Amino acid sequence: MNRADAIATEPPGAQHVPGSARISSANLIARFRKVRDFSVRLCRGLQPEDYVVQSMPDVSPTKWHLAHTTWFFETFVVKVWDQRYRSEIPQYAYLFNSYYNAAGDMHRRDLRGLISRPTVQETYRFRESIDQAVFKLLKNADETLLAEIEPVLTLGIQHEQQHQELLVTDIKHVFAQNPLYPIFEEAKFISDGQKIGPPHFVDFDEAMVEAGFRGPGFSYDNEGPRHRVLVGPFALATRPVTNGEYLAFIEAGGYTRSAFWLSLGWTTVQEQRWQAPLYWVKRDGQWWTFTLSGFRPVEESEPVTHISYFEADAYANWDGARLPTEFEWERASADLPIEGNFVDTSRFHPGAAPEPNGTGLQQMFGDVWEWTRSAYLPYPGYRVAPGALGEYNGKFMCNQMVLRGGSCATSRDHVRPTYRNFFPPEKRWQFTGIRLARDTA
Repeated sequence: MNRADAIATEPPGAQHVPGSARISSANLIARFRKVRDFSVRLCRGLQPEDYVVQSMPDVSPTKWHLAHTTWFFETFVVKVWDQRYRSEIPQYAYLFNSYYNAAGDMHRRDLRGLISRPTVQETYRFRESIDQAVFKLLKNADETLLAEIEPVLTLGIQHEQQHQELLVTDIKHVFAQNPLYPIFEEAKFISDGQKIGPPHFVDFDEAMVEAGFRGPGFSYDNEGPRHRVLVGPFALATRPVTNGEYLAFIEAGGYTRSAFWLSLGWTTVQEQRWQAPLYWVKRDGQWWTFTLSGFRPVEESEPVTHISYFEADAYANWDGARLPTEFEWERASADLPIEGNFVDTSRFHPGAAPEPNGTGLQQMFGDVWEWTRSAYLPYPGYRVAPGALGEYNGKFMCNQMVLRGGSCATSRDHVRPTYRNFFPPEKRWQFTGIRLARDTA
């Protein structure tokens, strides 16, 4: 890929607005270093054996995450703008590509756990070599070149933050398969068993709203183009559904009554023999759950998590409610501060609502990704960008559902009200939860 190709594949959402603060190499290096260092910090409690396990096809080994994010910067930044750069180990391009067909062939995703080499030490050496190459490139770039590099480097930083979240959720699934129930990080915050009453609902009138990203800064291409949407009258729950409320669904036979379930969801329940959220186990009449801080009793005040779309939809049906659309969710969150329990707190687990019986919207950001009833589809006027980076989002717009808000594994500066996450409806290993909505017309 040459520099002209790089400009052609510039991600549409990575914006540098004329008249904003000048781009400096020091600023770009600081942003890059911060994110790269945080990936390493997340791994500080792991042993070499932990880095290589792939517990299911959806999970990637920790070592692969560290190498793939490095490959991204090597492929789309260093190789593009440093014409003298030559890969020390060209085979890494095959091993650590994920799904970028335009960037070349790739190793099978479901076989990543079979790759014992490069070693963990060699993987860190690869990271360090690319970090130094990026530092050198940025230090020597003039303002014009920095303006070319900045959008792609920003996309790489956002991409690494996505993989930091996957690293956390993937290692949780890996550790959960181990009867020793390893601890990723000791608990810093434990919910105190506070009693929570039924949620309140906040009413919203019918309105024609603008949806999608607008303004300076970064967004992904799937957050645009901004467009007008008619949102009918609705009410949104003040907080996510709690473990205690979901327990009532289980005890009412929720997993044994097909009337609440979509047909494909009911088939999945039967095939997978689901009886509770992922990581829940019943022992001596009590529900326990595996967390990144170990195995402990289910705390009823905390948001239920590791729930598929099918389970979220079935619970809503049982409760006489429904899931919100992504546009209802975006309208409700548009003017709220982005505050909450993110990966930055190092809690690595959802927490109870700060105001258990509050009447305003809480926990819209952080704690758990909230399923919406909206299919992941392109907005009107959306066009996939050309080149390899155009494969980032567009080609996944089929058979997936939109989630909003971020989770306890998401970085605070990675989310915004327009952020569209997406997963197939049967997936449960992410920190996914439920917020109810109701029609008010």
